[in-house]
Amino acid sequence: MSRAVLVTGGSRGIGRAVAQAFAAQGERVAVHYGSNADEAAVTLESLEGDGHLVVQADMADPDAVRRAVDESAAALDGLDVLVNCAGVFAAHPVTEVSYAEWQAAWSTTLAVNLVGAANAVFCAVPHLIAAGGGAIVNISSRGAFRGERRTPAYGASKAGLNSFGQSMALALAPHGISVGTVAPGFVETDMAREVLDGPRGAEVRAESPFGRVATPEDVASAVLWLASPGARFASGTIIDVNGASYLRS
Repeated sequence: MSRAVLVTGGSRGIGRAVAQAFAAQGERVAVHYGSNADEAAVTLESLEGDGHLVVQADMADPDAVRRAVDESAAALDGLDVLVNCAGVFAAHPVTEVSYAEWQAAWSTTLAVNLVGAANAVFCAVPHLIAAGGGAIVNISSRGAFRGERRTPAYGASKAGLNSFGQSMALALAPHGISVGTVAPGFVETDMAREVLDGPRGAEVRAESPFGRVATPEDVASAVLWLASPGARFASGTIIDVNGASYLRS
């Protein structure tokens, strides 16, 4: 029987690739978007099979997150998998921004990348328990481990997401719910386009011995495995998808 999957941030980039990968396996997918309805419609149209839908929510709004999760579960007749892909990324180097800009960057980034993901998990858990168990996969970042000089709030939010995911792995295992994390490096997405197409593009690609950055499909492959029943006992795992550009012990 096909599973019901909610992908936050599913309108483009990694989220779109994840939604497409699940749909290609015959799963029913709810594609969440924050503000770009047109891109969400493109993703929906690209999905194989039927039974899919689009849901909208500002991930910084707790009530909107609850509504989107419940709407997804109602339309899909339950929920088996939650993938937290939604995220924001904005430069705010400590020596180059005003105090007001600094505060705004931290407030927005943590609200979406960490608290929003945590709220989505909280709202999804009752549906996953009702389904007899399932999987949660969070999209983190290489920056959670190596630091982010120009985007410290982003790095901190992803480090927090790593810890949160492992806490949830402990808390939810008795309910048959696994929680895994995927930590990519640079990925060929709109979010990274400015850097990859700029003067540092070649340098960034050279960080990996493969001579490239990840594709969204590279990341989606790791997500699919962590969400699979066969990966249930890998709960708490953080998978690096960075082409050996950063190796942690």
